[in-house]
Amino acid sequence: MAEIQIDNLLKSFGAFTAVSDVNITVKDGEFVFLLGPSGCGKTTTLRMIAGLEMPSGGKIAIAGRDVTYLRPRYRNVGMVFQDYGLYRHMTVFGNIAYPLEVRRLDRATIAEKVNAVARTMQITDALNRKPDQLSAGQLQRVAIARMLVRDADVFLMDEPMSHLDAQLRGQMRAELRHIQKQVGVTTIFVTHDQLEAMTMADRIIVMKDGQMLQFATPREIFERPATEFVASFVGEPQMNVFDVTLTQSDRGMVAATPDFAIALDQDWVRRNHLADRAGQIVRLGIRPEHIAIQAGVDAGHPIAATLYSFEPTGAENLYVLRCGTVEVTTRTSTTDTAHLGKDHGTPLAAHIDQNWIYLFDKQTGHTIAQAAASRTDEEEA
Repeated sequence: MAEIQIDNLLKSFGAFTAVSDVNITVKDGEFVFLLGPSGCGKTTTLRMIAGLEMPSGGKIAIAGRDVTYLRPRYRNVGMVFQDYGLYRHMTVFGNIAYPLEVRRLDRATIAEKVNAVARTMQITDALNRKPDQLSAGQLQRVAIARMLVRDADVFLMDEPMSHLDAQLRGQMRAELRHIQKQVGVTTIFVTHDQLEAMTMADRIIVMKDGQMLQFATPREIFERPATEFVASFVGEPQMNVFDVTLTQSDRGMVAATPDFAIALDQDWVRRNHLADRAGQIVRLGIRPEHIAIQAGVDAGHPIAATLYSFEPTGAENLYVLRCGTVEVTTRTSTTDTAHLGKDHGTPLAAHIDQNWIYLFDKQTGHTIAQAAASRTDEEEA
């Protein structure tokens, strides 16, 4: 087991900078996810930790040892690739045993270790088969078993569940989380799937355009995002974000669009020094679960809307509303909205919970004001 320390990591391909100024410390035994869209630099970062790509600058240390420019074989890391990287001509036993054979362990030790990890991954009955005879789920288990058998200091996983169907991914999320905590090895996992990261990670690194935007627990990422991109990327359906003008009124400050205004909590306005931004156009964010709807406009639901689309998802309904020029999605329980119309153009009314409003700088994307109701794990502790 080992801590990973990364300082000022940089990777350029000619004039293109793939990764810039990444600084992270992954604690011993921690399960950390690199999360972001395709092309954001997360796999390149992982490959530099593995030694498959050499950095253009910066430093990588594993267990206090500088490994920045060491070849992979000298880093003692285990890795699972997106395509599993199994040898098709070898049996499952041979694939799992290969890292041990390279280290010239004796046959009895190899057999003992392979059988032990096969039992952990529940693939004992597949040891004599070849990869072409296995299902996608079994292939993944073999790839993970080959990683586990190495007794590595660090495990690295590059989107290992991308080829699995939704049901199998759900099963493997729980299994991988359990196995990682059971073996206690420091693990970095690359994914573009925010559900994987939110349900499995101890902490998440959110990346965009080669930059690290936030490194925090899943709860803090969700409730206290550092930027508009982080706020929108994490959460399903994604956060509603639209332009508003911060305007002083007789009743205090409001966030106004051309079609409606949202009263802001004045204590929250003072705490975040929003009076200094009066007259500015900013971005307002509100998650779908914090918008309530009903059939008619009243004091509690003052925003007039029309239904653009209705999406039933089982226990919940998604309503996409047009509030003048602003389009928002709201998520409700089926029981709460069973009486509402579901046809395009149905008139409705909405209420935006001011306790869950976020404000973002329109130019930089940085968070100006967090939701008043949000609490991080650290704050509660």
